[in-house]
Amino acid sequence: MKLKKLIQDCCQQKLAAQSEVYQLYADKLFPVCLKYSRNYQDAEDTLQDSFLTIFSKIKQYNGNGSFEGWLKRITINTALLKYREKSPLQIVKELPETEEETEIDLESSIFNVDVLLDFIQKLPDRYRLVFNLYVLDNYSHKEIATLLNISEGTSKSNLSRARKILKEQLEIHQQQEQKA
Repeated sequence: MKLKKLIQDCCQQKLAAQSEVYQLYADKLFPVCLKYSRNYQDAEDTLQDSFLTIFSKIKQYNGNGSFEGWLKRITINTALLKYREKSPLQIVKELPETEEETEIDLESSIFNVDVLLDFIQKLPDRYRLVFNLYVLDNYSHKEIATLLNISEGTSKSNLSRARKILKEQLEIHQQQEQKA
C-alpha cells in the first residue's frame, strides 16, 4: 500500500491502515523511545502513547518532510511530555562558560552499544534528555531550552555533565573489561 493512501486511510481511522503503519514504523521508533526511557518497559509505554498521539494527529501531517521524521518528532515529544508530567526537571546551577567540554572518544573505545545505552539510561533525567536531544537527535541548545523550559546555558551545562559522567563510566567499564 502506498504511503499516501496509507496515511489517508489512517485519517479515516481504518484499523488495517493503522496496524500497517504500526508494523512499518514500530521497530524504527522503539530505539528512540528506549534512549529517552529509564528501561525497556517505559520505552514500550512511550511507544504505545506515541502511536496513540500519531493516530490522533495524523490529519496534521501535510506531506512536507518525511513521514518517518514526523513520527520521530512526535515520539520524542511524547517521551519528553511523560517526563515533564512525572516530575519537573530539576534546574541545576549553570557551569561557568570556561568549563572544558568533555568529549567521549567513541572511535577508539571498544564497547558494546548496549553498555552505552545502559549508561545513558542511568543518567539523571535532566542530563539524559539533554544528551539525547543534542548528541543523538541533533537539536540545538536553543531548541532544547524551549522543549525543556530551561535556559540555553543550563542545556549546555547539563550536556557537559552528562558527557563527563558517561566518559567516567566508559573508562571504568573499559578497565573492568581489561582486567577480565
